[in-house]
Amino acid sequence: MIGWLRPLALVLALSALAMLALSGPGVRFGIWSYRFGLLTVFAWSAYVAIAAALIAALALAIPSARARGALMPMLALVVGLAVPYVPLQFRSQARAVPPINDITTDTENPPRYMTQQRAYPGVEFARQQRAAYPDIGPLLLALPPAAAFKKVLAAAEAMGWEVVGADAAAGTLEAVDTTKFFGFKDDIAIRVTPTADGSPNHSRVDIRSKSRVGRSDIGTNARRIRAYAERLK
Repeated sequence: MIGWLRPLALVLALSALAMLALSGPGVRFGIWSYRFGLLTVFAWSAYVAIAAALIAALALAIPSARARGALMPMLALVVGLAVPYVPLQFRSQARAVPPINDITTDTENPPRYMTQQRAYPGVEFARQQRAAYPDIGPLLLALPPAAAFKKVLAAAEAMGWEVVGADAAAGTLEAVDTTKFFGFKDDIAIRVTPTADGSPNHSRVDIRSKSRVGRSDIGTNARRIRAYAERLK
C-alpha cells in the first residue's frame, strides 16, 4: 500500500528540477510568456520540490517502505531540498529591493533613449532609488568628451551589450542587454557630456538601465550600472 511513496517522491523531485531548468529557457525562446515562466513554472518548482522532499522523508521514515530500497527516496530528498534554494533566493532578493525597474545615475535629467520613447517614471522612482542605491551616481572620466565616448562605446561592447544607437557628436549611446536565464531585454542609455566646470579634459558619464517587463528588476539594473562603472574605471 505504501510502495508508491518512493516513486512518487522521485517523480515529483525530477518534475521540480525540470520546471526549474525549463522556466527560463521557455521564456527566452518564446514557448510561454514571462509571467507564466516566472510566476508559475519557476515559482511552483519550489513547492513541487518541497512536496517531493516531504514524501521522500516519509518513505524513509516508514520501515516497510525503506526496506524496498532507500536510494530512490534519498535521491528525491536531496533534489527536493536543493531545488527550492533558487526560487526562494530569488524571492528574498526581490523583497530586499524596492519594486522599481528604471535606474539612472541622474534622476533629475535621465539619459534619453535614441530609438524609442520611454518616459522616466518620476519622483517616486527617484526617491526609492536614492534610498536603495545611494552609490549610484554620475561617473567622471579624466578624458575629453570625444575620447570618453570612444571608451564608453568600447566598454558597452565589452559588456556584451547589443549597441543599437551611437551618436558621437551628441555623446549618446543606446544598447540592449539580454539576461542569461530568462532572456529578458533591458534597455540602456548612456550620455557623455562636459563636466559642470567646463574642463576640456574631463567628462561626465550618465547611465540609465530599464527593464522592459515587470515592475521590479530584483536589483538587476543597479548591478548592471555598477558593473559597467567598474569596467569604465
